Amino acid sequence: MKKWLGLMVGLWAATVFANEDGLLTPIQGRPIAQDFVLQDISGKTHHLSDYRGKVVVVNFWATWCPPCVLEMPSMQKAWDAVRQDNVVFLAINNGEDASRVQSFLRKMPVTFPLLLDSASNIMFEWKARGMPSTFVVDPEGRLVYKALGGRDWNHPTILRVLRGLLKHSPDRLKS
Repeated sequence: MKKWLGLMVGLWAATVFANEDGLLTPIQGRPIAQDFVLQDISGKTHHLSDYRGKVVVVNFWATWCPPCVLEMPSMQKAWDAVRQDNVVFLAINNGEDASRVQSFLRKMPVTFPLLLDSASNIMFEWKARGMPSTFVVDPEGRLVYKALGGRDWNHPTILRVLRGLLKHSPDRLKS
């Protein structure tokens, strides 16, 4: 059973991560992202609005979700590549407590903020459909892209899109 599950996850990953078409889906109308207030696993409070002026990648995930776990290393690589460029990754864990997430981190360390939403309220408010679900918020706080399912966040096209959002930001043009 474990081998079969591993094979299925591997085939899924090869399909999703190799597919360059539709890496990110544009969000029509670019609505304002709903603000949230969540704590990370260290107890620090994060408001989405605190990141205004930056591109924010908001990822909804859980430790029991194989595609979520599979994309974490690529998120870490992307974070390492773009965090100096005013791009932030926030991974919102759904339905689990801090001890569960800390246990996960011992097996797969990441350095971007992991926020806790034990009741999954933010996921429902953002109308995320399944996990992983990821949204890209532009520097003005608008939802510009979404991705349902795992991605290679370190893919050159995705990194170019994220950095490109900063170049076209009115705030960026003022400086």
